[in-house]
Amino acid sequence: MFPIRDDNPQLKTPFVTYALIALNAVAWFLIQGYGLDPQLSVSVCQYGLIPAELFSGSGHSQGYCSESSGWGGMLTAMFMHGSWMHILGNMWFLWVFGDNVEDAMGPIRFLIFYLLCGGLAAAAQVVADPSSTIPMVGASGAIGGVMGAYIMLYPKVNVHLIVILVVLVTSFRVPAVAMLGYWALLQVIGGFTSLGSTGGGVAFWAHIGGFAAGALLAHVFKNEALLKKHPHYGW
Repeated sequence: MFPIRDDNPQLKTPFVTYALIALNAVAWFLIQGYGLDPQLSVSVCQYGLIPAELFSGSGHSQGYCSESSGWGGMLTAMFMHGSWMHILGNMWFLWVFGDNVEDAMGPIRFLIFYLLCGGLAAAAQVVADPSSTIPMVGASGAIGGVMGAYIMLYPKVNVHLIVILVVLVTSFRVPAVAMLGYWALLQVIGGFTSLGSTGGGVAFWAHIGGFAAGALLAHVFKNEALLKKHPHYGW
């Protein structure tokens, strides 16, 4: 299942959402070399977040990378990606859900909210696996925060999903609380099944941490006057 759009009208131009998508694209093309090595591998190490680096005090890890960005990776990692599918998937989710969350917060609040969710998502992954030497990259945690906020602000809005079943392609609508709740459940299942894993893969705990942070922080960052301009909001 993949969301293609929602029935939530966009009230104002979401400049911050567009800017975040643009920044991720610029980083992908100019810093990560369109996903081609050696630029991709170098960028993942230089700007990714390596949990084991944060508390080792050594300036370098003994794993995949010889050096990393240290604590700066809490910020820079959320603008790096590991593949074309990784960045396209993340930016599409931000495109579908980011505009309405920005509508409800205003641009400045939304930017702070997004970065804070990304940082808390990274912290959740670090806590889950503090000894990992695998660099973590991607905007998934911050976008998980956007999705967590969306489910709290617009739970009843219909989300259009496309479903591919072998040779059959169809679409249908479900309430945001069902689609995003299902996504969050998959992350929790993935997070617990990944405990103890020593290889790379999906940073499930970053997704979970970002989603939970977004759901909680939505109540702090929302602007009631802006939110009530939407025809569909609240539970």
